[in-house]
Amino acid sequence: MSPHHYNPFAHLDNRPRIPGILAVLAFLLFLPGCNAPQSEPDQSLKSLFSGKMQVIDLTHALSSTNPVWGADSESPFSYEVLAAHESGRAAMGAFSTADHYGTHIDAPTHGGDHLPTVDELGYTDLFGPLVVIDISEQSSENNDYALSIDDISAWETANGPIPDRAVVIAYTGWSEKWDDHEAYLNRDENRSLRFPGFSEEAALYLVKEKNILGIGIDNMSVDPAAVRGFPAHGAVNGNGRFHLENVANVHLLPPSGAFLIVAPIKIEGGSGGPVRLFAVIP
Repeated sequence: MSPHHYNPFAHLDNRPRIPGILAVLAFLLFLPGCNAPQSEPDQSLKSLFSGKMQVIDLTHALSSTNPVWGADSESPFSYEVLAAHESGRAAMGAFSTADHYGTHIDAPTHGGDHLPTVDELGYTDLFGPLVVIDISEQSSENNDYALSIDDISAWETANGPIPDRAVVIAYTGWSEKWDDHEAYLNRDENRSLRFPGFSEEAALYLVKEKNILGIGIDNMSVDPAAVRGFPAHGAVNGNGRFHLENVANVHLLPPSGAFLIVAPIKIEGGSGGPVRLFAVIP
């Protein structure tokens, strides 16, 4: 279909509307169980709505130029403009993509049968404290590095116990390579991908001992690329938790104190899908 000039929203007025994400943020910050004084929500809400509270977008934009899993794979993403403004920009379009592409979520069903699909994850599964474990130095020295239980213990020594129902993201330094595909994929002489991830032991420890909601990473997989069999996937997805992969801007995050909003596309029966991630720093 050839793009044509049409504005499907011309009948709508131009009244300003408060973005829905702000309401979500407000809900997140004052979940039941918070021990803040009664007056604190008012001050925090003022900070939120005035723009003084920091919100960091952890999402890479979807496009056909995103790095693709596999050494020489073609992009699974396409976008067609169905209706265009006079400038040529889309007024309406249609897209197609794989559900594990770009910044995305691996729902538990990705790692085992009869486990929750992406549409079966509820809001209590998708909001929580954010923990960032920095393994960028180890990863720069060893591209096959696997985050260990020792790394978790070192984080807790510096920052205190990992909160209950947190999302733990490994910062490897890979997100800053996003625009350089060769560096991001890091193919070796056999054109195999090489990048760090979580060890199976650490992944199981986080699930069993720390009751996490999920894990995430700023590269293409929570498993190191050189590891066979995706053991970290099995440890986390297989126990009903989720993964976040290709997370952006992790270098901007504090190690603790932030909250994470995970907002995946709600595909019925989906094994995962594109996700919009927001870190909220009170």
